[in-house]
Amino acid sequence: MHSYNQYSSRNRDIKDTALGLVSTISFPAIVGTADMMLKSAGVHLIGYEKIGGGHCTAVIRGGVADVRLAVESGEQTAKQFGQFVSSLVIPRPYPNLNLVLPITNRLSKFSEGASYNKLSNQAVGLVETIGFPAMVGACDAMLKSAEVQLAAYEKIGAGLCTAIIRGSVANVAVAVEAGMYEAERIGDLNAVMVIPRPLDELEETLPVASCWIEERQPVNLPISIKEPVGEAELLELPDLNKLPEKIIEEVTIVPEVERLEMGEME
Repeated sequence: MHSYNQYSSRNRDIKDTALGLVSTISFPAIVGTADMMLKSAGVHLIGYEKIGGGHCTAVIRGGVADVRLAVESGEQTAKQFGQFVSSLVIPRPYPNLNLVLPITNRLSKFSEGASYNKLSNQAVGLVETIGFPAMVGACDAMLKSAEVQLAAYEKIGAGLCTAIIRGSVANVAVAVEAGMYEAERIGDLNAVMVIPRPLDELEETLPVASCWIEERQPVNLPISIKEPVGEAELLELPDLNKLPEKIIEEVTIVPEVERLEMGEME
């Protein structure tokens, strides 16, 4: 009976889980798509798969009904940006699929570690350009136009580069607008995105530059913490006035001539 219950529980878990994928040709578009999927249904964002040429895929897991709803919402969002490529829902992924694809590994990593992102709980702005100079110019314009921080940048191939900024909603909106104009002046603008309130799971999937990651500093300990350091013992010096006086014996040296004379007198 106990083994049957265990089998039934595992069977329900397999039937109730599904895998969802939505693909775009833009990093801001896939981040906005993932944000919509998370907010439309009870699903988990596993991460993104970037295969080059600008193709990015958001991978989600959850119940079958939730994944279907989330993928439908994500597909509509990607089409609004004009960046939709394809979508897929797998109701009961075979275990071998989970082992080969980097889905299970990412899920375990997200559940284990805590984020050290100093810029979390702030709005996210993304400006994607075709060409690196246009992105650098957009970054400079955004930083000079509003109080925002450049969190990181992402390259997805096909010359597509995305600058990611963080700050308040108002500042991010102003900065993204300034970055758009500068990117168009220098080169080509591909896509933009502003996410006012990113969820925690979306935060975990966004790249963060190393300068924003807190590193634990080593603790400087004494050479030996096991052996207590005692006070140095003070030695009392003797009183020089009380030292015994040395007896100095006077030795008289008799010349050899005198010794001979003394011997003759005897």
